Amino acid sequence: MPDDTLPAESTARRMWRLFEPVHAVTYFAPACAAAFERTGLRGFWRGYFAGRAAPLGPVGAAPVAGSFFGFAPPMVRRALPDVWTKITPAMALAARLDGAREALAPAEAELGPNQLAELADLLRTAAGAAPLAGRVLAAANAALPWPGDPLGIIWQATTILREHRGDGHAAALVTAGLDGAESCVWRSGLDGVGREEFQRVRGWSDDEWTSAAGRLRTRGWLDATGAPTPTAERALRDIEATTDRLAAAPWDSLNPAALDRCATLLTPLAQHAATCLRWPNPIGVPDPRQPPG
Repeated sequence: MPDDTLPAESTARRMWRLFEPVHAVTYFAPACAAAFERTGLRGFWRGYFAGRAAPLGPVGAAPVAGSFFGFAPPMVRRALPDVWTKITPAMALAARLDGAREALAPAEAELGPNQLAELADLLRTAAGAAPLAGRVLAAANAALPWPGDPLGIIWQATTILREHRGDGHAAALVTAGLDGAESCVWRSGLDGVGREEFQRVRGWSDDEWTSAAGRLRTRGWLDATGAPTPTAERALRDIEATTDRLAAAPWDSLNPAALDRCATLLTPLAQHAATCLRWPNPIGVPDPRQPPG
């Protein structure tokens, strides 16, 4: 029986579980890594920072560390701005789109051309309705030209929607009084990804991690063993609820029937994308093959 004490899944969260994996193939699918390697850019983190930052232009490390939020600034500086001596932003944009098309192409047959075009139109409508004030990454992606093919439109729309949600999530974390290191320490105990991996993929030193943990203990968010307290768990619910509220506007552009249709068409793409991702996932991607929870 369903647990009546749990709140109903919001529309924003329901759609996030479907569009986030489609966007995230760009980080984890072998086809996407190969697309960057064809440009001469090697190494996961060079491709990650080049691809995700490319809509901002040949930007340096400081604004990327600020807008990406959870990464240690020295880690960002290892990639930027040096990566722009190896690849231009235009090349990075082309590589990430080509890789995403290749990674998602096997799922095209499940929809067919008419349904694929329908899904592209629905997602483009939602992405076009995303408010962009204060949303640096979403605005940069929304300013890019739309691809000319449905699969490319679908991936670009999910990217705008993902960065729109991410910009709002960063705002929610700042409002809760968290900095980048604290957000990683706190979430490492809540998401099934332990300290060793979370610290490695975000680049915080042992001293920075320990200092952030101390600040969280002082706030009552971690206990003496480093485990999240009930206060931290309540904060998680509050922050995620704020994130959902800030991410809701794009979906208001679709009526209930169109929203359900969008979810139905997006599901096979999301489930295919899930086969390319790592679980548990250090970037918080929800698994669309599992029930909400």
